[in-house]
Amino acid sequence: MKKLSFLERLTGSVTNGEQYDDVLDEEHEFGEDDEVSVKHYEDDDSEFHGQEDEPVEEVQEGELPVDMYHTGDAVVIRALVAGVSPDDLDIAITRDMVTIKGIREEYQEATNDDYYHRELFWGSFTRTLLLPEEVLIDEADAQEKHGLLEIRLPKVDKDRSTRLKVKTKISK
Repeated sequence: MKKLSFLERLTGSVTNGEQYDDVLDEEHEFGEDDEVSVKHYEDDDSEFHGQEDEPVEEVQEGELPVDMYHTGDAVVIRALVAGVSPDDLDIAITRDMVTIKGIREEYQEATNDDYYHRELFWGSFTRTLLLPEEVLIDEADAQEKHGLLEIRLPKVDKDRSTRLKVKTKISK
């Protein structure tokens, strides 16, 4: 039997039907000398111990939906954060990027089996936005009202200029 290429072993594809003929033959017995052998793991193998008994639940972080628009002098970001305390919001701003992080705590009044329908997102969320223009981070403002977070980021005025007067320094 011809040795399979890495790609053929990875994808399970066979270019020539005769490659598996002797393995699929009724009289063939599988063994460790086969190229297509199966490793057997003992129940007490530490690598696989307890894997079937304890399902691993991955904690997923939600992505916060936002609206972003600009006015003549600012970039404005709006997001619905109903059910999130302003103390649980973390907003990080650079001149070209904003990251909003938070946690929406779940107050579960019923067991999972008692729900007919579940769509609300509970848990931690984050959203990072690249800003289309540079902003003045020291003048940024964030407000929350009735569950709507509004972040106002004043734009850097690139057309603004100033004139400097050159001072002379008198040495003693």
